Amino acid sequence: MAAKKEVLFGLDTFGDIPKDNTGKLMTYAGALKQVVKEIELADAVGVDVVALGEHHREEFAISSPEVVLASVATHTKRIKLASGVTVLSSDDPVRVFERFATLDGLSDGRAQVILGRGSFTESFPLFGFDLKDYDALFEEKIALFSKLLEEKEFSWEGHFTQSLVNTNVFPKTASSSLDTWVGVGGSPESIIRAARYQFPVMLAIIGGSPENFKSYVALYQQALKKFGFPVNKVGMHSHGFIADTQEEAVEIAWSNIKLSFDKIGVTRGWAPMSREQFENEMQYGSMYVGTPEVVAKKIANSIITLNVDRFDLVYGAGEQTTSAREHMIKLYGEKVIPRVKAILLENSHEH
Repeated sequence: MAAKKEVLFGLDTFGDIPKDNTGKLMTYAGALKQVVKEIELADAVGVDVVALGEHHREEFAISSPEVVLASVATHTKRIKLASGVTVLSSDDPVRVFERFATLDGLSDGRAQVILGRGSFTESFPLFGFDLKDYDALFEEKIALFSKLLEEKEFSWEGHFTQSLVNTNVFPKTASSSLDTWVGVGGSPESIIRAARYQFPVMLAIIGGSPENFKSYVALYQQALKKFGFPVNKVGMHSHGFIADTQEEAVEIAWSNIKLSFDKIGVTRGWAPMSREQFENEMQYGSMYVGTPEVVAKKIANSIITLNVDRFDLVYGAGEQTTSAREHMIKLYGEKVIPRVKAILLENSHEH
């Protein structure tokens, strides 16, 4: 790893409904306000980016990431405000651009959209789209979105999308360039498509060893080269939980990550998560659970293994209490991130 490589550190959440400190499950309104509080805390403790997922399910409060992000845009200072992901396939690319350009203006250029096909498909019937068009919808809409990013007058012939003649879209972004990434779950076609449009890639690694994704990182950089483009950024996001002691971190993570995965598994056909599976993911997979030192060492190892430019920790899974979530964010910003940076610096000097 080159000594001067800057790695960014993020936090991602889907807006899981937490418990308050009396153990009572919060309302959707309470859950949304809690996320706002957590973004402000993340900004204060030096986290580089926060990414909010778009979901249309009972256990998640966030269906409109950019609305939540806009609510903190004017009273945060440096944190990048991202979606993680925006399901472009079931949305209107023009409206997506307008909403994020608005967020970009409010935040002085800190907006970021991570586009995805949607591993959750609830939005398709909800907004009148046919799942048989899953791939074709994304292919056409990402092509239209790439035109919108040029921020100039254009014409467009649509099949799933609208046709436009000599059209300009407003508002323009604060920096004349909307920071746009593509979220990828592990499909080679998605990697190559991202390279074709020169979008940085965010790898969702929710099971198995990060080592398994080395081929995807290599494929992405090879595809960029083939298209005649320079090397581009790659990030990764994975689940985890941090606490003062290893025992506390493991027990909170086990009960809550299992709860979240099992609920999702009902609609995905997954078997319930076993304790053995959980501990295997902690030890050998891409799950980051433990004290700040344990988590920092594991994050640093994954960053070095994949040579990524960004690491996002998915936090708040299940029904963790608000105090546990807030304390985890403080530990991540104040202890884990500085420690990871120190390990990466040591590694760069060794090489």
